[in-house]
Amino acid sequence: MGIGPTANGGAGGDIGGVSTIQQYLRAGLVDEMHLAYSPLLLGSVEPLLDDLADAPDGYEIAEFVGTAAVLHVRFMRKAAELA
Repeated sequence: MGIGPTANGGAGGDIGGVSTIQQYLRAGLVDEMHLAYSPLLLGSVEPLLDDLADAPDGYEIAEFVGTAAVLHVRFMRKAAELA
């Protein structure tokens, strides 16, 4: 599931906005997600993980990699949640 444009500039990875992703998370349809955080702020922001109640509790951080420019966090559904 991707939000931003693909490497060649196409929109092949786009699935919608924050509300669409939140709906997938609430429904338990996301097994893994990769978020890239950058300190650059453009325009208004709609928080991704707000208003999700307990949905994020079913996930754990599988990978956490930071550089001076970006922070990559990969979340995976907890093993007990997959069964």
